[in-house]
Amino acid sequence: MSYVLKGKYIINFDIVAKTGLHIGASNNTMDIGGVDNAVIKDEKGRPYIPGSSLKGKMRALMEYTEGLVSPENLIYSKESKEEPIRIHMCDKFDCAVCNIFGRNHGKHKSINGNESVYENVTPTRLMVRDAKLDENSITEEMKDNIDMEWTEVKYENNLDRITSAANPRQTERVPAGAKFKGEMVLNVLNEEGTMYLKKLIQAMKLLEDDYLGGQGSRGYGKIKFENITISFRDKGYYEEGKEEKKLVEKAKDLSEIKL
Repeated sequence: MSYVLKGKYIINFDIVAKTGLHIGASNNTMDIGGVDNAVIKDEKGRPYIPGSSLKGKMRALMEYTEGLVSPENLIYSKESKEEPIRIHMCDKFDCAVCNIFGRNHGKHKSINGNESVYENVTPTRLMVRDAKLDENSITEEMKDNIDMEWTEVKYENNLDRITSAANPRQTERVPAGAKFKGEMVLNVLNEEGTMYLKKLIQAMKLLEDDYLGGQGSRGYGKIKFENITISFRDKGYYEEGKEEKKLVEKAKDLSEIKL
């Protein structure tokens, strides 16, 4: 099948941390006085939310919602005895997950041992930018009560179930109240209209009632999308400099979006 780009939806929003947020960095070394589990930071030392973390979590939630998490519907995107990564991929023309997040060509091995070759190679429609910290959201009052310039340190213990011996550790978190500026771009191909935009909004709502980052079962990672704007830029915007169409001027939260 051939695809024709009809335009792009530009979705801008704030992500507000409602509880402490931990999206980890891979530390190769431990500095003296450093924390065990640091958060990922940008080139200026500020925490941020990687677009890959946001996109991956929404994809996983959509896979569950669409009923696609079963042996016959999952393939290995990373096949390893230690840390295998299993995601959904299929050859169905109308699969929302594959059409939003993309479908790769070639052979893929499912977790039940079968190999499949997918004919309907689909480009990724969704691009998710890294969400940068709004420095003004970390108020002076918050800075008086956190351990570092932008983040807090939470002390936790793992207890041995036999001896009750404690294994203390420190986890760096973005404090509740921190705000990040985010953007997503959703390509519109052929005559699909708002079909996949509605699915994306659904995934954002699901994420609000789940968690982002690590240790969500311990209370971390509750977020909320606020101050949302959605614009549509058709081919005329790029070819002739026409104005974009405002679909959502400024919604306070997701509940105000009607498409």
